[in-house]
Amino acid sequence: MDRLQFEVPVRITPAPGLPVEEIYSVEQALDFLQDWPKRRQGKIYEAAFNACFGATVDVASAEEACRAFATFCRVSGLLARDAMFPGKRGAGTHREARA
Repeated sequence: MDRLQFEVPVRITPAPGLPVEEIYSVEQALDFLQDWPKRRQGKIYEAAFNACFGATVDVASAEEACRAFATFCRVSGLLARDAMFPGKRGAGTHREARA
């Protein structure tokens, strides 16, 4: 497996009515983040961008980049409803849906 590939893709819905997209790697996440509107960039965006960029220069892992990107997507309302949110390895990240 490529060192910059996510173990589980991050599933996003870029806009209402558009199909779900899957982001499989640090490179894809960076491409998505670079297209994000400047006026909507904040601290969580910066954390995701820095983690993804850091993974490309071996300062961060692909897993850290994936978590940061998924957090950005969740906070921004982009995370698909059926997406698995990556957590820390061994942390038991299964979450039950509430009625």
